[in-house]
Amino acid sequence: MGTCTLRGAITALVTPFTPDGQLDEPALRALVAWQVEQGIDGVVPVGSTGEAATLSLAERERVVAITAEVVQGRVPVIAGAGSNDTAAAIENSRVLAGAGATHLLQVSPMYSKPPQRGLLAHFRAVADAATIPVVLYNVPGRTASNVEVETQLALAEHPNIVATKEASGNIAQIDEIIRRRPAGFAVLSGDDSLTAEVMARGGDGVISVVSNAVPAAMHALAAAAARGDAGAVRALHDQLTPLFSAAFVESNPIPIKAALAMMGRIGNVLRLPLVPMEARHERVIREALAGAGVVAL
Repeated sequence: MGTCTLRGAITALVTPFTPDGQLDEPALRALVAWQVEQGIDGVVPVGSTGEAATLSLAERERVVAITAEVVQGRVPVIAGAGSNDTAAAIENSRVLAGAGATHLLQVSPMYSKPPQRGLLAHFRAVADAATIPVVLYNVPGRTASNVEVETQLALAEHPNIVATKEASGNIAQIDEIIRRRPAGFAVLSGDDSLTAEVMARGGDGVISVVSNAVPAAMHALAAAAARGDAGAVRALHDQLTPLFSAAFVESNPIPIKAALAMMGRIGNVLRLPLVPMEARHERVIREALAGAGVVAL
């Protein structure tokens, strides 16, 4: 499988929309360009933070194509291609690889709640068909099923499955995967607040929500963790902790879109059933952004 190529802070990109709910292509281009300029280590277009559930496949293809065009090979482009229909996940993978993705993020099938042997069969079928490497995505809070340690380790042996985004929040589970994984299989935190802990245990980085707003700081946090600079990790973690919390006062990506709108980077537009953040949360978001040094109070 070779050495890990996925590491550091990787942004789970929001998808900017125009006031009438269409793709805001200039805002997307500007956001991706800024992310790369700020030193981010990778980007994930059309994942759950990117509202993939309410994007057509043609729209997802367009977002990935724009992202890849702006990135120009400087960092990985890990496209969200998952579905609870294995055939659809395979087709998504084909289309998004063709649009310029370098990797595919494959979430465990939501709603269907397959048993572990079904998860194994699903991911193997997707990886067998994919022409670019696959990243597993375990997020039980959204899918209603956990991809268990033994299942992830079995999948890690597949030559085309190169990493896992672990958003179970279960440190014992993540720790066991890190300890028992094969060489070259990357373990990425799926929770911003657990980045330092996962990396201290040998993890490779984070797929981050807050890095939409603070890419340089999240890159610095992951880099400090990778080199074992405990003092820098603590200082950055403490500085960013209010934002880690504020970004989830409502369902993701509602708060991070509000934050980016406060920063003037996108319009605060979401697609139903998601709606803009309640006004009562605006103060906590602004204070967290100010604490991170990216807006004035």
